[in-house]
Formats: sequence, structure tokens, C-alpha cells
Amino acid sequence: MHQELIRELSVITEEERRILEGRKEIDQQIYTEKKDMVIDSKKLLQKGKLIQVRPHTRFVHFPQHTHNYIEVIYMCQGRTTHILNGSEVVLEEGDLLFLNQNAVQEILPAGAEDIAVNFIVLPEFLDTAFSMMGNEENQLRDFLVGALCGQDGETSWLYFHVADVLPVQNLVENMVWTIFYDSSNKRSCTQITMGLLFLQLLDYMDKVEAGGRKFDTEITATVLSYINDHYKNGTLSELASQMGYDVYWLSREIRRRTGKTYKELLQEKRMQQAVYLLTNSQIPVTDIIESIGYDNTSYFYRKFRERYGMSPKEYRKALRER
Repeated sequence: MHQELIRELSVITEEERRILEGRKEIDQQIYTEKKDMVIDSKKLLQKGKLIQVRPHTRFVHFPQHTHNYIEVIYMCQGRTTHILNGSEVVLEEGDLLFLNQNAVQEILPAGAEDIAVNFIVLPEFLDTAFSMMGNEENQLRDFLVGALCGQDGETSWLYFHVADVLPVQNLVENMVWTIFYDSSNKRSCTQITMGLLFLQLLDYMDKVEAGGRKFDTEITATVLSYINDHYKNGTLSELASQMGYDVYWLSREIRRRTGKTYKELLQEKRMQQAVYLLTNSQIPVTDIIESIGYDNTSYFYRKFRERYGMSPKEYRKALRER
């Protein structure tokens, strides 16, 4: 990794300074308000953002926890020791670790020269990567399906030993640089780069360790692909017909496998597309509403505010003012 980035990531943070001055444990308020130690994306992401990077906090034991987002950890320098679902994993320089929302993680204290970055990633950010992956069954695609649905899939964590794979290293460093220095058009650039990273990693599945439990992904992946391609006009009836299933059976299976109804999954995708258009275009909000499949404007405005805490117009204005 470029030495300028290493220097920036090595700077002692305010949290680390307090630890070095005698604090014996993490400041839980930085990460969550919940007693069950579910690290909260709302604590770590600015409103409206889908991805962020932050240096891994050193010098302290990080107790057992899960996340309500996907975490990707890249070891820039040195090493860190993680306990994942009870298994010890040691990340070395250049290694990548992917954790879905249900992976149970504990981290042993890191030293001053042990530099890692954590990508905080909301599931919808990975839509682009999922659409680029194709339909071949593999652990990486299984991880994406579980992450997009919030399910503890067959693959709840992936550990890639890829320090010697230059294209992977370049893609990760590019993402860190783009996000850390707040480059223009960073959301689109980073989403595409993440997709390219997943495609590169498909060529190095011999370098991966994985952990989790069995979760049938075939139906779920088909449903997610259909919604991704037909979010404007797609219907559960049409999907069931294409898949050759009874519509009521499929409806129950979607709920059982993802924890969400077809309508909820469809609405999530439409909102994600609305945010993409608000961020990357000057299309009027009324036209965005029509383009994503809503014919009830008031309903869209209400759901958007429930999800993002502001109106579409306020959301777009907030992006311009950053």
C-alpha cells in the first residue's frame, strides 16, 4: 500500500489516545447503543452513505459482537487476530476478510504497527457486485446472497490470502484511496470497483477460508436477480410463473429464507435506485418516482422519509453541500 496512505492510517485517533492514556476497554457508545453488542451502521456512517472506511482501533481488546452491516477488513501492514464464530483467524499484510451481518467476531489487541482498515458496507451497496457475478454457484456468490438478505448463510465469513495478487491489491487500495480522500463520483466508482474485486477474487477461490452454516441460496439468488432486473414492473406472479412454483408457496419461501416479503424486497430495491438517481443525476424527483415503478407519489415520499429521515429533495441538497 502507498506510504502516504499508511501514514494517514497510522495516525493515533482520539479513541486510541484515550486507550493509551489508560482506558481498558472500547468506548461502546462509539459503536452501538445496544446492550447485545450489535455494531450499528448509523453510528459509523453519515446519513445517506452506503460505504465508509475507518482505521481499525488498536491497543484494545474488542469484545464479541456482530454487525447490522457487511464489514470488509483489509490488512495494510502487520497482523490482527480475530475469533470468528469460535475459530481463530490471523490476518496478515495484504489479506482480506469479509463478514456478513451474522458473523460473530472478537478481535485481540493490535499494536502500533498493525494497520488495518474496516469497510462499513450497507447491503444495498453490493447490488452492483451481485449483478456482475453471474449465476455460477460458489462461496463468494453465496456470501453475497446471505449478506443481501441479512441471513446467516453457508458462508458467513470469507478470508482471502491474496497478498501476492497484484490486481486485488490495486483494487482494494483504489477503494481505500477513493473513500478516504472523498473523491468525486466516489459511490459509482467504488461500487464498480467492488464488483471488479469480487470478479477478481473468483479466480482465487483456492486462496480462501470460509465459515458459516448451511443455507440454501438457489431460490433466494433467483428472486434477488429478478427484482434487480424488474424492479419497475416485476410481479410475484410473473416470478413464480418463470420459476415454475405456486405463487403462494413462493411467497412463503421468500419470507422464510430472507425474513422479508417480496414486496419489502422490491421496495428496498426501488429505494436504492431512487437514491442512485438522486445522487448521480439531475432528473426531477417526480420523474424518478415514475421511473422506479411508483404511481402513488405520496406513498413514495412517506416511505422515503421513513427510510432516510428526510425528503428526496432534502437528500439531494445534503449531498451537494458535502
